[in-house]
Amino acid sequence: MLAKSHALTDSAADLELRPEPRSAWRVVAAVALRDFCLKLTFRDGTEGVVDMKSAIFAPTAGVFAALRDEAVFREVRVQMGAPVWPGDVDVAPDALYDGVRSSPGVVYRL
Repeated sequence: MLAKSHALTDSAADLELRPEPRSAWRVVAAVALRDFCLKLTFRDGTEGVVDMKSAIFAPTAGVFAALRDEAVFREVRVQMGAPVWPGDVDVAPDALYDGVRSSPGVVYRL
């Protein structure tokens, strides 16, 4: 039996909510490799390499043109299940997942 001095408290205020994407196609790890390639690991354990060179150096590269500097390209990190870079550059993880799964063991060209 609890003594009267032990008051029950609402500990919900002490919780820190961290949304965690749960889809299989969410990226959990991204490593920049040579020649503008990324090694990706997805939530379901799928792994693959994506060659981004043609997207980065295309005349219509748009936001990807910022990644032409290899130092910037190497700054890749994972945020909310997607590979992202400084300057609000990101790549849709579902498209990367589909590409990697469609060509297992082969470098997928974005």
